[in-house]
Amino acid sequence: MILTVLVANRGEIACRVFRTCRELGISTVAVYSDADADALHVREADAAVRLPGAAPSESYLRGDLVVAAALAAGADAVHPGYGFLSENADFARAVTDAGLVWIGPPPEAIEAMASKTRAKELLGLPPLRAADVTGADLPVLVKAAAGGGGRGMRIVRELKALEGELRAASAEAASAFGDGEVFVEPYVENGRHVEVQLLCDAHGTVWALGTRDCSLQRRHQKVIEEAPAPGLPAALEASLLDTAVRAAKSVGYVGAGTVEFLVADGPEGPGSAPRVHFLEMNTRLQVEHPVTEEVYGVDLVALQLAVAEGRALPPEPPARRGHAVEARLYAEDPARDWAPQTGVLHRFETPAGVRVDTGYASGDAIGVHYDPMLAKVIVHAGTREEALRKLAHTLERAVVHGPATNRDLLVASLRHPEFAGPDALDTGFYDRNLAALTAPAPGGEFAAVAAALAGASAATGRFGGGWRNVRSQDETRTYGGHEVRYRPARGGGHEVTSPQGVRVVAAAPDRVSLEVAGVVRHFDVTAYEDTVHAGAHRLTVRPRFTDPADLQEPGSLLAPMPGTVVRVADGLAVGDRVTAGQPLLWLEAMKMEHRVIAPASGTLTALHAAPGRQVEVGALLAVVQTEAQEEVPA
Repeated sequence: MILTVLVANRGEIACRVFRTCRELGISTVAVYSDADADALHVREADAAVRLPGAAPSESYLRGDLVVAAALAAGADAVHPGYGFLSENADFARAVTDAGLVWIGPPPEAIEAMASKTRAKELLGLPPLRAADVTGADLPVLVKAAAGGGGRGMRIVRELKALEGELRAASAEAASAFGDGEVFVEPYVENGRHVEVQLLCDAHGTVWALGTRDCSLQRRHQKVIEEAPAPGLPAALEASLLDTAVRAAKSVGYVGAGTVEFLVADGPEGPGSAPRVHFLEMNTRLQVEHPVTEEVYGVDLVALQLAVAEGRALPPEPPARRGHAVEARLYAEDPARDWAPQTGVLHRFETPAGVRVDTGYASGDAIGVHYDPMLAKVIVHAGTREEALRKLAHTLERAVVHGPATNRDLLVASLRHPEFAGPDALDTGFYDRNLAALTAPAPGGEFAAVAAALAGASAATGRFGGGWRNVRSQDETRTYGGHEVRYRPARGGGHEVTSPQGVRVVAAAPDRVSLEVAGVVRHFDVTAYEDTVHAGAHRLTVRPRFTDPADLQEPGSLLAPMPGTVVRVADGLAVGDRVTAGQPLLWLEAMKMEHRVIAPASGTLTALHAAPGRQVEVGALLAVVQTEAQEEVPA
């Protein structure tokens, strides 16, 4: 019987496993890098062991250090979580060789399925060789053989770009997973990403716990997932479940795993028999496992532990009930190419009665070393329509104070008629709708009024105040793109002169009530150093002094986020001619790569970036003198 579990991971999944362990009376051990010394998963564990260093390659990817940590802490089992070492057969063997229980599939099954190329060959679907790709095969997808999460993936639409994208994907995969193998497969435009959750014991029982739809993705990383996958024909769903079960049985699979498929329209278009493409089998627990748990009423982590102890599953899984939806809350700005954000998460609170899996609490710092996911918010309801409504409402009412997040995008996505409607979902949703979904949320100008009046009320409380016979000049405050003008009102308080049509009902430093077009709305207001949160709106305070970015010479390319320069375009040097949109260099932060491109055609007059260089947000990376600037007489 397992008594103490070390989780070879961090953040949200470590906290998730610890929660089940506590319920089962199992002690817990965390491992942590220097960047995670005060992380939530460290605080929640019964014991913790430091892995020196901050980068994953120095800490969480060091299987030898993790095994040593388990032995030092007296653990008798290791749960790999997901990511990092979860699909590493050598790590699984190292765990068992050390006399510890491995809470995962046999190493042989990992080897057979963890490499996407070997998995395809096992199922008779050999990948396309890069050397054999022709123009007729385009577009193709370059993909890492190991790992997941969208790392090491590139869409190639021009044959001349293939070689460079192969190198870039390989470098990214090696950095993320310690394995630079990549392969090529046909790229299916706007298919559905559907997967099957499996759970297998060592006695021959295989559960296929239904389907999930994970089609809403950005940069090949999932954003919203749900179970069951909506609108699948019964025959297609049965075929997917059967294929997944056969895949598991073919390798003697034991434990939790997921088989992923891409479902596309048939050759005759919508309405014809769909085409199904096998993508991969993930030999681990998936990030989106909570929606399956909610629909089937099971605890997959508890079942993983039971299987690892050698217990048998019941012959049949529980019956499916209702619908569940999960949204991944990221610290990122979708309107700025999904740029990850860092800083302090000042407050993080969600309405009671909703499941939230997170690795952060109020006051925690969001750093640059790891994935920018703050939490997964999961709801379950009787129908899909009810679940979408409940999740959107929950996110809208959540308190998320700190760096920019994708919260508004999630709410808008859940309420978008294309997503909420009866038609099949597909992976092109954000390509088609991102501009509309990232438009400023309505009501921002009134939230700015609330922020200004809350600040004025706080100042009045600090310094005193009163009505004067001579009307003072309007006060002006600017938050983001919203300018607010107000003046003291006779009898106390303030009246708003811009935007027009706003009546102040009540104003205090932490709560403001406004009447607009006959409707009274309330705003809870909290001010921080450079932002103000008014209701669900995050407002940037206009700095009193000139932004340093405004002092840079024209054509300056600044780091949009703190991170590491991982690559500079081959042969790029000062004096080179560049064209608008040409990638110049790549930054990596929070498990994402961000391309820095030439804003216009011109000449590269400065290059301050080199591979391996750490940069802060706003750091000068390069300067491109545009053709228009070159034509201006000296």
